[in-house]
Amino acid sequence: MRLAFCGNDNASAYNISAGVLRNVCFVDALNLVPHVFLLFITFPILFIGWGSQSSKVQIHHNTWLHFPGHNLRWILTFTLLFVHVCEIAEGIVSDTQMKSRHLHLFLPAIMGFVAATVSIVYYHNIETSNFPKLLLALFLYWIMAFVTKTIKLVRYCQDGVPFSQLRFCITGIMVILYGLLMAVEINVIRVRRYVFFMNPQKVKPPEDLQDLGVRFLQPFVNLLSKATYWWMNTLIISAHKKPVDLKAIGKLPIAMRALTNYVCLKEAYEEQKKKVADQPNRSPSIWLAMYSAFGRPILLSSTFRYLADLLGFAGPLCISGIVQGFQNTTNNTNITEKVKDPSNSYLSSEEFLRNVYVLAVLLFLALILQRTFLQASYYVTTETGINLRGALLAMIYNKILRLSTSNLSMGEMTLGQINNLVAIETNQLMWFLFLCPNLWAMPVQIIMGVILLYNLLGVSALVGAAVIVLLAPIQYFIATKLAEAQKSTLDYSTERLKKTNEILKGIKLLKLYAWEHIFCTSVEETRMKELTSLKTFALHTSLSIFMNAAIPIAAVLATFVTYAYTNDKPLQPAQAFASLSLFHILVTPLFLLSTVVRFAVKAIVSVQKLNEFLLSDEIGDDSWRGGDSSVAYESCKKHTGLHTKAINRRQPLRYQLESYEQPRKPTRPVEIDDIAIKVTNGYFSWGSGLATLSNINIRIPTGQMTMIVGQVGCGKSSLLLAILGEMQTLEGKVHWSNRNRYSVAYAAQKPWLLNATVEENIIFGSPFNKQRYKAVTDACSLQPDIDLLPFGDQTEIGERGINLSGGQRQRICVARALYQNTNIVFLDDPFSALDIHLSDHLMQEGILKFLQEDKRTLVLVTHKLQYLPHADWIIAMKDGMVLREGTLKDIQNKDVELYEHWKTLMNRQDQELEKDMEADQTTLERKTLRRAMYPRESKSQLEDEDEEEEEEEDEDDNMSTVLRLRTKMPWKTCWRYLTSGGFFLLFLMIFSKLLKHSVIVAIDYWLATWTSMDNANDVRSVDDVKSTNKTYHVAVFSILSGAGIVLCLITSLTVEWMGLTAAKNLHHNLLNKIILGPIRFFDMTPLGLILNRFSADTNIIDQHIPPTLESLTRSTLLCLSAIGMISYATPWFLVALVPLGIAFYFIQKYFRVASKDLQELDDSTQLPLLCHFSETAEGLTTIRAFRHEARFKQRMLELTDTNNIAYLFLSAANRWLEVRTDYLGACIVLTAAVTSITEGPNSGFVGLGLLYALTITNYLNWVVRNLADLEVQMGAVKKVHSFLNMESENYDGYLDPSQVPKDWPQEGEIKIENLCVRYENNLKPVLKHVKAYIKPGQKVGICGRTGSGKSSLSLAFFRMVDIFDGRIVIDGIDISKLPLHTLRSRLSIILQDPILFSGSIRFNLDPECKCTDDRLWEALEIAQLKNMVKSLPGGLDAMVTEGGENFSVGQRQLFCLARAFVRKSSILIMDEATASIDMATENILQKVVMTAFADRTVVTIAHRVSHILDANIVLVLSEGFLVECDTASNLLLKEDGLFTTLVKTHK
Repeated sequence: MRLAFCGNDNASAYNISAGVLRNVCFVDALNLVPHVFLLFITFPILFIGWGSQSSKVQIHHNTWLHFPGHNLRWILTFTLLFVHVCEIAEGIVSDTQMKSRHLHLFLPAIMGFVAATVSIVYYHNIETSNFPKLLLALFLYWIMAFVTKTIKLVRYCQDGVPFSQLRFCITGIMVILYGLLMAVEINVIRVRRYVFFMNPQKVKPPEDLQDLGVRFLQPFVNLLSKATYWWMNTLIISAHKKPVDLKAIGKLPIAMRALTNYVCLKEAYEEQKKKVADQPNRSPSIWLAMYSAFGRPILLSSTFRYLADLLGFAGPLCISGIVQGFQNTTNNTNITEKVKDPSNSYLSSEEFLRNVYVLAVLLFLALILQRTFLQASYYVTTETGINLRGALLAMIYNKILRLSTSNLSMGEMTLGQINNLVAIETNQLMWFLFLCPNLWAMPVQIIMGVILLYNLLGVSALVGAAVIVLLAPIQYFIATKLAEAQKSTLDYSTERLKKTNEILKGIKLLKLYAWEHIFCTSVEETRMKELTSLKTFALHTSLSIFMNAAIPIAAVLATFVTYAYTNDKPLQPAQAFASLSLFHILVTPLFLLSTVVRFAVKAIVSVQKLNEFLLSDEIGDDSWRGGDSSVAYESCKKHTGLHTKAINRRQPLRYQLESYEQPRKPTRPVEIDDIAIKVTNGYFSWGSGLATLSNINIRIPTGQMTMIVGQVGCGKSSLLLAILGEMQTLEGKVHWSNRNRYSVAYAAQKPWLLNATVEENIIFGSPFNKQRYKAVTDACSLQPDIDLLPFGDQTEIGERGINLSGGQRQRICVARALYQNTNIVFLDDPFSALDIHLSDHLMQEGILKFLQEDKRTLVLVTHKLQYLPHADWIIAMKDGMVLREGTLKDIQNKDVELYEHWKTLMNRQDQELEKDMEADQTTLERKTLRRAMYPRESKSQLEDEDEEEEEEEDEDDNMSTVLRLRTKMPWKTCWRYLTSGGFFLLFLMIFSKLLKHSVIVAIDYWLATWTSMDNANDVRSVDDVKSTNKTYHVAVFSILSGAGIVLCLITSLTVEWMGLTAAKNLHHNLLNKIILGPIRFFDMTPLGLILNRFSADTNIIDQHIPPTLESLTRSTLLCLSAIGMISYATPWFLVALVPLGIAFYFIQKYFRVASKDLQELDDSTQLPLLCHFSETAEGLTTIRAFRHEARFKQRMLELTDTNNIAYLFLSAANRWLEVRTDYLGACIVLTAAVTSITEGPNSGFVGLGLLYALTITNYLNWVVRNLADLEVQMGAVKKVHSFLNMESENYDGYLDPSQVPKDWPQEGEIKIENLCVRYENNLKPVLKHVKAYIKPGQKVGICGRTGSGKSSLSLAFFRMVDIFDGRIVIDGIDISKLPLHTLRSRLSIILQDPILFSGSIRFNLDPECKCTDDRLWEALEIAQLKNMVKSLPGGLDAMVTEGGENFSVGQRQLFCLARAFVRKSSILIMDEATASIDMATENILQKVVMTAFADRTVVTIAHRVSHILDANIVLVLSEGFLVECDTASNLLLKEDGLFTTLVKTHK
């Protein structure tokens, strides 16, 4: 058959007697011209352009300028492409009804399609290279196309082609589209003036794109890239080569920054405030404020959502059409096709839509569009949610900075509440925003679905719908129960963590006293309670999963059974599968509805809390000391030019702030210059209305030192705060003299440090000046402490358990106040935590020298009266009033009584000083710090000592291995997790899962055979055959459905049950492993790291892995069963599946890596933000005194933006994945449709194949998302496992516990024979060949320099260290042969750090509950605590708070002594037990040891040699060797002996 343009079955085709333009064929040929013209012109340009660009792969995004009408042009071009597809399809369908090929029907359309594609590619390239002159080619093309199409349309009108013909409609639409595109092109010329005008317009790209740091390009790319997230490719592919870090994701675009959104929301909220200003009982509505600030994007998102939902119904309708068409063609094969007359080759739209292939293509396009709209809707809500969260955080932060102190101190607003607002309430609102388009989209979806079902099946459809609607409330009920269970689980896990934390803090003591098991049991008890509430949680989760799976089965069952018995006509496959598909659509919104309603309720509560917080009291405006802190923001609004700069760069914000504040300072009446601050007739209150300070009249002289003294609680600190404007002024005034700067350097009584480096804490935002910094650190004697830290003053405080002691923290705070360049310095009791040497040094160097030289005004609150002579001015206070004011001389003359009182106090303090001179607290603090620091460095912190990591180290970061590890799923860990739940449960889970999915497939398969059978039976419609057949089919269908429902329940229960068992076993093993670990492990591993295993990781294993695992297995099996089903119906489908499978593999591989990194970034950027909020709330007074609000706001905005950009990228990556998997799903649907139409056995199976292909689109992305989540969550299992591989202490001895005498050791005789000790077998020995003999009842002292092995010797008695040579024999038994528990439970020790546990006093003294009350009271009496304990409520049952905080350090040490006494052991070891206590307590201790322990052997390790001068025998160690051993008096005779040297240096 020869091809001809107009076919060769029509003689008149080439006849032009009626005029050229009347010939159809010629007009169609004319239509080819513009398309060919465009291709000829643009190809060379594109070719040259691309050739030159391939060298620079990525054009710098600076040049991305969207021409006017950018989005409209893309939309129009896409519409044009769609119309072209319809035109091609119409041409081909018409052509199939002709005798010969008629190319003119579809060739111009195909060329048009190519040309339209080229036009948009061409346009995109011109736009990115910003060369608008080349657009002229497009302009000409649109004009030509418009003209030729119009000619065609006119020709149709003349021929009288009716409007109902499809070709007429298509041509009409084309004319309109070409016209609009022409208009867009004219508009570009009008705006940009690139041609026909003299002066072309110069344009600059948006500000964000000029800033190279902005990497989030969603707002700036073209429409296609926006819809498919094409711009994310570079990031996701680069994640494969190197991990994504904060640098890779850059900064937020200006429109999404917290400041921008804060300004919007703030303005909207202020509007609301104005509206309700005159109605006192109404509060401003945050909802309306949120709506006016963020309403537009929400409406946009909802529009997208509606479009997507409506397009979703194309699926069932197309299935119905295809199956119907397929059935008709198979039934009508015998009827000959009628051939159309070539001259009248017009199709009506009905005929066109009856074509099955057309329907398949339409279904494909509808799916692509539906998914694109859906993802667009998700993205817009996510972005808006993030913007809202940023704005809310900024609002909350601003409010925190203005909160009145009384609110915080009186407990109206606790820190916990503020943290909750930040961490929970803002996120609740953000999530609500994510879900809120569902609220109005779902009802529409449900109503539409029910109407369509009714059309398909009539009344019986309503039965199925009723089943779904009636079961939905149960879902809601389950959801609320779930939330309750989660809450109780949280309470228990908090309690469990508290106990675990205590165990880890006191692990050394627990091991030495052999009490691990008692404490371990108490944690296990709490864990059992937690597991019980986890069980209810798991039960409800599995019920909810079960409902999800079972409801559609039940609904379908009800519908079809009703239909079978109420309708005479048999069920058609088209009806069956279309309605099945509709049920699948209907179920989703009904389930989501319960979630959305729950979130809506939570959001309402959150908004109430937020409103209460935003309306709470603020501090008064002391505007004369520095302007309103919100000025910075105001100025940003006023100067739009400054807007971005103020955010981008730190400096301008502060300068602006200062320049705005100066003019606001009203000139005060000039005071006498030598008075800095004056308070007249001041009454101040803490917000209760009662004056805390009354009748205050004081003045503070400029450039001098003022001291405020008085008893505890007389209002000294309150006075400082009142001057700073933190208290409510009831009456009176605080005057500040003119010359003072606006900030006051203030060191609070309770030291407040930032989570930053030591240097940053001292500099506190001022410029760094090396000399000044050195002077300040020396004055506060911080240098020795700084030298101990691993990174010097660059060490982060509060990180990795580097915690400074109170004194060290206080000195840093004082250093901060000294370093700041302010005229006025307030120090609130800076000496309270310092010992005498440091106090004197600080007084001399810091205060008298450093501050007085600068002539700064100093106000000092103190209890140390010995410094009174240094004061220039003294204010004495009593009971909230000023008792006396004046110089020391004045007071000596005027108030002799007070002066004498001071003198007696000073004498008493001096006596204490002499005692104190020995107790050098600082060296001790430094020692503790050194202990905390150094063991950790010895072993650089390998968090996961797992094989894979080591493998990675070996191959010294060989790129390929690292990549392999980054892309490999942790299958080994998954297997460990699954098996820790037990093999039986694992087998049960796999078996029930497979069975359930087979049953579900069987149900649909049965439906397919049933409906197809009924149709085949149509011919011989014998009634009785049909009724028996019907009963048989319905029965099997019902049985299968019932089995499916039961299996749904079983599978969901087994998964949760298995998850629980795994969680239970993993926690149990972890706890036991850690408790039995060697003490070295705890020295090496930071406490926070171990705690993390018990908190975050255990929580993931408990609550997150089971649902992820369930969802993963379900979606994978659904996809597999669907593919299997389609392949069974049409085996050709498998061929098409191969390329799709490969694409899917690569998509998931790339996505998983990037997603993991982005998730880690999101988590790691969240913590600093929350920390910053709680830090600010704690240090409010300091920040406000320093006037550093602007700097802290700036920091908050930066942290918020960093966290938001990480979250934004994470959600964009999710969209990237979903768009791709959705398009793959659409391709699967298309191939399934085409193969089943050409190859399908019968109409039932065509329906089945399409139904399954549609479910794949929903589940493909879940497979990948769940895989990625599981991979992240398996990290927790891996971390827990890395601890489970740790060596335990060897608890079994050679002797059986029963072979050890009950009362061993009776005498307390100790032989140390050639003892060698090391901490681990790969480390050097710490004790070498020590030999000593201790007689029963002797008092032994051990001394030596730091690191000489004193403490190691004490640990050797308890076998806490590795004795690799020699032995210790106690009362004739070699301790290495004893079981550890027996050995440790028979000796007693008092440690240097007193450790108490939360619980009763009885529990602290005797956790094993072995002793009588009398014995306990006796022990307390010996330790001089009896009277104190008697006075407590409950006596022995009085509670001890966590860490024993409700007792002083001295009292705690005495409790430890009592504890040692309760265990009547004949050997007591004291390891520097008196180091951290005051002289008085120490004397008590010494006395007790001499009397109560007179008949026992006491080994004292002394940090001050003076303590062991009266010991029977002294052992002197040096570098692990025993160098001297004799009585103290004999040793002192050796002039050059080590002991003598030690005694001399300590005197």
